[in-house]
Amino acid sequence: MPKYFTRRQFVAATTVLTGGALVAAKSASADADNAPSKPFVIGLNIGTIRGYKLSLPDQIEVTAKAGYGAIEPWIGDISSFVDQGGSLKDVRKRIDDAGLKVSSAIDFSQWAVDDETARTAGLEKMKQAMGLVAELGGTHIAAAPSGINRTPGMDLFAIAERYRAVLELGDEMGVVPQLEFWGSAQTLGRVGEAALVAMHAGHPKACLLLDAYHMYKANCPFEGLRQLNGAQMVNFHINDYPADPPREQINDSDRVFPGDGICPLAEVLQLLRQIGFRGVLSLEIFNRSYWEKYDALTTARLGREKTAAVVQAAFG
Repeated sequence: MPKYFTRRQFVAATTVLTGGALVAAKSASADADNAPSKPFVIGLNIGTIRGYKLSLPDQIEVTAKAGYGAIEPWIGDISSFVDQGGSLKDVRKRIDDAGLKVSSAIDFSQWAVDDETARTAGLEKMKQAMGLVAELGGTHIAAAPSGINRTPGMDLFAIAERYRAVLELGDEMGVVPQLEFWGSAQTLGRVGEAALVAMHAGHPKACLLLDAYHMYKANCPFEGLRQLNGAQMVNFHINDYPADPPREQINDSDRVFPGDGICPLAEVLQLLRQIGFRGVLSLEIFNRSYWEKYDALTTARLGREKTAAVVQAAFG
């Protein structure tokens, strides 16, 4: 038990865990690849192709051509597009015409920090980000541990109150913040911590955004997924990781395509289905070697094909 996780918080967490061409139609091969993923949808987190520095419209085009059913853009890219005079109304039409759904968006607003002034500014940034997501037709956004990930010993019950404030903001904006944990974080670095925060937020839309790599990095057993309500989750970041470097030294950029590492993804996907998850498997990797070796569309296609293959292996 890490030193920043008090006995009181551990007991509470245990209670939580035990309770709870764009306009063209997609090709037949893409449909076939996605078919085994049911009841999951395979989506693309734009971090996977972030190294190519594509514009928002180009990101959508690559996602659609690669055969994905959903896209998870980054708020920074959306903001840059708008700042340069781009129309989100036009982008939304591109997304709709491509048959995609905006399953979530990645944001780094500092909504959970102790400093009240900084936290107020973080909430305002989150509000703006939610507005952008809503304009694109999205209904969810990541609420990451930005600003607290390097601070050990924070009061998780205080963070729960702050997460509730973000959820209430989401009620106003029509966008649900998903509580994300990072495996390297000193606060919100474990699934159990995130579960505690989500439960004690006391809000009906509280939900978790989990990630296969982050669970491995944090040494969180996948078997623990059985204690969660998967029906409350709408996105799961799927990826894989190699045996080397070891867990203690591995970082985000070491992630590999699903099936190319040592993650027991068949077991993970079966567990997700058993606990009621019926959402989006959003591919999130940051492997620079792919960016150097392939073009953006090839990387995206390989990722979708390999994700579909591990789903097929899990369910036949």
